[in-house]
Amino acid sequence: MRDAALAGRRASAGALAGASSPAGVTLTDVAREAGVGESTASRVLRSHGSFSSKTRASVLEAAARLGYVPNRIAGSLASTGSKLVGIIVPSLANIVFPDLLRGANSVLGKAGFQSVIGVTDYDLEGEEALISSLLSWRPAGLLVAGLEHTPRADAMLRGAGIRIIEMLDTDGTGIDMVVGFSNREAGRAGARHLIARGYRRIGYVGHDLALDLRAAKRFEGFRAALAEAGLQVAGQVIASVPSSIAAGRDALARILGETRDLDAVYFSNDDMAIGGYFLCLSRGISIPDRLALFGHNGLEVARCVPQPLSTIRTPRVEVGEASARLISSDGPPAVITLDFELIEGATT
Repeated sequence: MRDAALAGRRASAGALAGASSPAGVTLTDVAREAGVGESTASRVLRSHGSFSSKTRASVLEAAARLGYVPNRIAGSLASTGSKLVGIIVPSLANIVFPDLLRGANSVLGKAGFQSVIGVTDYDLEGEEALISSLLSWRPAGLLVAGLEHTPRADAMLRGAGIRIIEMLDTDGTGIDMVVGFSNREAGRAGARHLIARGYRRIGYVGHDLALDLRAAKRFEGFRAALAEAGLQVAGQVIASVPSSIAAGRDALARILGETRDLDAVYFSNDDMAIGGYFLCLSRGISIPDRLALFGHNGLEVARCVPQPLSTIRTPRVEVGEASARLISSDGPPAVITLDFELIEGATT
């Protein structure tokens, strides 16, 4: 049985997206907000010339409050229109994000745009720095993974005056355009599948949920679906290292040592689930008779193991393509929700 967990592609203007981004915040806006002249504001922001500490504090506070980003492009060049598009992702170690980039670049290249890629390592402060750096080059648009940002990053995005596309998540409020799927519903779908198969002692193995906020939302949905069935998470292990096959193998070994009589384990992603699969092979643990395994993402490697992994296939390439197509659009804020698919596999 294949189960499309969302009801099809749909676009709902303004449902989750925030108000339209204002025109780009200018030096004039900062000077007015700080109550100084443009030349003074310029000196402060360039750290050049003389000004009082009180003036400096006032200008920097106004710039931060408005989300102002200095323009690194000379006026004559900026007026011609940028063909750069910034893309910010959490990692390149997981194939999810190269797939996303592949989809985006296939569209951007044909449209004559060039992408500039930044990697945050799941650090919101790092994301803030990348947003500031990329916006200073006045790109045509910016694609960023997720809906959660630091207050300053949020202010910069809202004041950028360009198309902002937040990707891979619809569980929250967006700034402009949102393209993705509900991670909470993906977690619910995985739990419901395991429950329908008769599993009751279900554990969880994942990586740092304080950093990977989309994985945390999947875990929320997973727990909620168990609770609706009168169940609770039988045991859980959160790895203290980045997600990987090795981390999944080690985490499954740990949860099996800590929690007795588990009959299924839900993993935060396929990388970790494949690590769990290898551990079961090495220990002679029968899958799924002794232990069922369920992942997330639908990676190619998960289809190629002797027993294809039960998982959720996410529309990573499609999200990248749809996001890139929005760069040149001029419509109102909207949410574009794409389908994910439950893959039965052979591990449940």
